[in-house]
Amino acid sequence: MALFGCRWQPVASALAGTVPATAMYFMARLFVAMHFVAMSAFGGQAFAQGALSSTHGDWEIRCDKPPGAQRDQCVLMQGVMAEDRPNTGLTVLVLKTADQKSRLLRVLAPLGVLLPSGLGLKIDDQDVGRAGFVRCLPNGCVAEVVMDDNLISKLRTGHTATFIIFDSPEAGIGFPLSLKGFGEGYDQLP
Repeated sequence: MALFGCRWQPVASALAGTVPATAMYFMARLFVAMHFVAMSAFGGQAFAQGALSSTHGDWEIRCDKPPGAQRDQCVLMQGVMAEDRPNTGLTVLVLKTADQKSRLLRVLAPLGVLLPSGLGLKIDDQDVGRAGFVRCLPNGCVAEVVMDDNLISKLRTGHTATFIIFDSPEAGIGFPLSLKGFGEGYDQLP
């Protein structure tokens, strides 16, 4: 099944043998910390963690040094709230694995999404595909894919990425994110 223009491969199996278990733990911790940063920006009850490293257009690089890590773990991120639905937001994170061999796109959607429908993506009104949700946390559900060069190229050259969640089989909610600064930010992502 093609997702976001990529051959679907669960992140855990795609990274098997390439990322030590401790690095996966730190990446998971960083993901949660970065989500807390995003939620605090949206007025949520979470504590802000991770320092703002740089801003690139509408994207931010935020970094945190997990205990025991040799260097900072960073993500390129952007969050957006629905204009017509209070307290409904989406956080998009892009990160490179510690070995620099894989690039991950993680999206945190609000609770209550219809999980079987997955997360849709359009870039400048062109359908890119869907990704499945891999887990739900107390503050939202996560979809993630290993990014290929084709998807990164589309994100670099596009103007708007619209992530679509479904609260029923017939009704999708689109969250448009500006891609202004994505390429620059991606290039600066450690």
